[in-house]
Amino acid sequence: MYSLTKRIFDFIISLILIIILMPILLFIILALIIFSKQDVFYLQTRLGLNNKYFKIFKFSSMVKDSLSLPGGAITLRNDSRVTKIGKYLRITKLNELPQLFNVLFGNMSFVGPRPIMDDGFSLYSKNAQSILYKSKPGITGVSSVVFRDEELYVTNSGMEPFIFYKDYIFPYKSKLEIWYFKNKSFYVDIMLIILTAIKIVFPSSRIEFKVFKTLPKDAYFSN
Repeated sequence: MYSLTKRIFDFIISLILIIILMPILLFIILALIIFSKQDVFYLQTRLGLNNKYFKIFKFSSMVKDSLSLPGGAITLRNDSRVTKIGKYLRITKLNELPQLFNVLFGNMSFVGPRPIMDDGFSLYSKNAQSILYKSKPGITGVSSVVFRDEELYVTNSGMEPFIFYKDYIFPYKSKLEIWYFKNKSFYVDIMLIILTAIKIVFPSSRIEFKVFKTLPKDAYFSN
């Protein structure tokens, strides 16, 4: 019943939001065409439900072929590969809006673990890997809420980015995603959507730990 209810919710709400937000979508498309020399849309292969691959949709926020430039798949705050328009799209998360079509088509949900590439998947714990994509990937999720400004954590760590991800971020994300798998419900999904909206406005808030009392904490990221 949960899976069916979630799919009906995803389809109806994504369709409504696409219609309502169409002026904003068209405005961003026009702005990218006029002021950016990059492609309007960014399509990338990501892992999805049952570890099957799909194409994720985003508005382009970085220069073309950014993955082949220094930094690779890791993006830092004030990354030189991010375009001027892309900077604002990323801060406001507007670059994620095209994923409404992923939700409409059924290869993503509003809530679930973020879809990532193979390199990122390999950094999760074995336990987390075994259950991560038994849930459909989402536009937002428990890790997205806790790591509202992930790029800032990486930039401020003073560590080599890959090492910081491997030793700090992904071990904690593993615990968070295991928590979600064990506790997922329509109520948890709705609360995560609400918390996402709150964290966009108040990124430093730690309200998620007040809402979900059993949410795993980490000394580095939970304060």
